[in-house]
Amino acid sequence: MSDADARTPAGEPDLTAAAAMWDAYAAAHPQAVASGAEHTVERFGDSEQLADALLEIVLSGRKRATAELVSEFLAAGEQLPRVGSHWIACDGRGAPRIVIRSTELRVGPFGSVDAAFAADEGEDDGSLASWQDEHRRYWQRTTAARGATWNEQDEIVFERFAVVWPPELADGAVRG
Repeated sequence: MSDADARTPAGEPDLTAAAAMWDAYAAAHPQAVASGAEHTVERFGDSEQLADALLEIVLSGRKRATAELVSEFLAAGEQLPRVGSHWIACDGRGAPRIVIRSTELRVGPFGSVDAAFAADEGEDDGSLASWQDEHRRYWQRTTAARGATWNEQDEIVFERFAVVWPPELADGAVRG
């Protein structure tokens, strides 16, 4: 997604509301959360505007993939996602909106992304060239913000996902 000229820092996640969303999902799908399934509470992007824009294309059904630097997970003290792990995606103000489940993961360098993955991310015009331009700019900005430098050999987690909650927004839901 293109950088906005004005950036409002994203709000902190509402952990109480996220816990309630997780409890509702777990009650409806106990098999999906059996044996201590983990989840995180996150947002897309690094600003309120970007989080909202990316969440909107997830809600539209166009975005079913995302990518993040391994170093970002490590810097935040987080584990890398695993197939079957969940995350609650919040909007730019921190309100939880959906539960996502990881369906496919791969780690590789910037140059290993292909046109199919770029299209599955659903951002901008969906092309590989656009994906490369926007992600290069994004990772240069986010690594600089934490005092690091990004390069194209840094490992990236390429993740495909499904929206699994709430029922009216879940993949496969019948929408009127």
